[in-house]
Amino acid sequence: MEIWKETQLRKLATESNIETAYKIALNLFNNMGYEYCAFSITSHSTTQRFDSVNLNNYPHDWNTQYEKNHYSSIDPIVAHCHHSILPIVWNRKTFAKAPALWSALQEQGLQHGWSQPAHDANGPAISMLSLARSHCQVSSFELYEHLGYAVFISHTLHALAMHKLSSQHPPCISVTHLSPREIEVLKWSADGKTASDIATILSLSERTVNFHVSSSIKKLGVNNKISAVVKATKSHMI
Repeated sequence: MEIWKETQLRKLATESNIETAYKIALNLFNNMGYEYCAFSITSHSTTQRFDSVNLNNYPHDWNTQYEKNHYSSIDPIVAHCHHSILPIVWNRKTFAKAPALWSALQEQGLQHGWSQPAHDANGPAISMLSLARSHCQVSSFELYEHLGYAVFISHTLHALAMHKLSSQHPPCISVTHLSPREIEVLKWSADGKTASDIATILSLSERTVNFHVSSSIKKLGVNNKISAVVKATKSHMI
């Protein structure tokens, strides 16, 4: 491996910002003969809310046209990347069912390119790294010569994008709510009082006291009264 490539990859591997990492990747691929580099991450789930990341140096007109015409819904590259982890080369055959999109790519100087998918093992996220240029077809030899770089970079950018998205939308922390009576029963339980004692103190039936204890155990996700008291104490409920 040439020293400059190794230097760029090492720099990329230690970068924590997705935008900066993308710029490193763009510079690397520019030096490898590609005019354009694009990275995007979306979700293949139709039910789960998921923000997207889209970084590219495509012509502004192309980005506008792509969004305006909703090309993503007919883009065979997008469809491929949603269902495969293998690279795909852009050519007339690939776009056989979307000739208008293929013609539009040609007009924008995006005649030759290929894309490498990356999938999230534990979720609906899928990403796509695309390299393109206006001259010279992508040969099989070139594809596999550069495949290792593309796979490494696509997974690196994928991980950084996922980190960014998760930091923007941290997981919801469920809050357990106990009723005033349940808290009162647990407070007396923490003092060592039995169900019979608590029933007398609170002028309740022993059956009602046990009901509140069982309800607290269920709400707190524990297995017994002692565990419920401990968890309620740690959560500053009592």
